[in-house]
Amino acid sequence: MTPSEFSHATDRRTPPRQVATFVLDQLYFGVEVLKVQEVIKYQELTRIPLAPPVVQGLINLRGQIVTAIELRRRLGLAERVDGELPMNVVVRTADGVVSLLVDEIGDVVEVDETQFERAPDTLAGPTRDLVRGVYKLKDRLLLLLDEERAASVDGAENGERAH
Repeated sequence: MTPSEFSHATDRRTPPRQVATFVLDQLYFGVEVLKVQEVIKYQELTRIPLAPPVVQGLINLRGQIVTAIELRRRLGLAERVDGELPMNVVVRTADGVVSLLVDEIGDVVEVDETQFERAPDTLAGPTRDLVRGVYKLKDRLLLLLDEERAASVDGAENGERAH
């Protein structure tokens, strides 16, 4: 085996990961594209009495009833300005399909694992548990959201403000 063939055979770089991006309170987030069922504009919500504060309500997605999680509340961010309607990032989780309410839908971007860093230890609050890590892109940082934890309603009171 020549040195060139050897280096090619031992090159075990992982292929780029595709991430569906969105904006939330001017922060750039992403979730693995394979976990995303669809992204859609605002849908009318039906509120649920006595639901945890992060549960904004239920939406009817072509006959499928889906829980809508307000990510701003989930992450302890400021409430959305009145009149601004959220967008839906519908993700598949172990517990079923859930809609994550976000400010703006972004693009699908390819990221390389060499750009990835774990969330720093200094990151505090609910964000620390919900952000898997950070991709260092050319012009900004992309926060990789753990969609399973973000969509979970169990223990959702940590760090959240009631409405």
